[in-house]
Amino acid sequence: MSESPLACVLRIGFRHLVTAPNAEDAFEQIRALADVPLDAAAFHDAVAEAVRRGLIRDPVRLPPGSLQCHWHLELTQAGTAAARALTAQD
Repeated sequence: MSESPLACVLRIGFRHLVTAPNAEDAFEQIRALADVPLDAAAFHDAVAEAVRRGLIRDPVRLPPGSLQCHWHLELTQAGTAAARALTAQD
């Protein structure tokens, strides 16, 4: 059975620091790290679901003093627990 895009995003967020200037570059980074094929639509749906479920923080950030937003994958406490559970299944 293939891993879901949401599970893939959680695993990558648990194991890697992903920051990018925009969502397209973030997708390319995550796709390069993914163990499964991942298309842009599935990636965006997985990120939206993860935000809705409180598993990741909103990835679009405007740091203090910045002139431009950037994209950052950061798991919440619930997302970290979910990623650990996925890792335990390995």
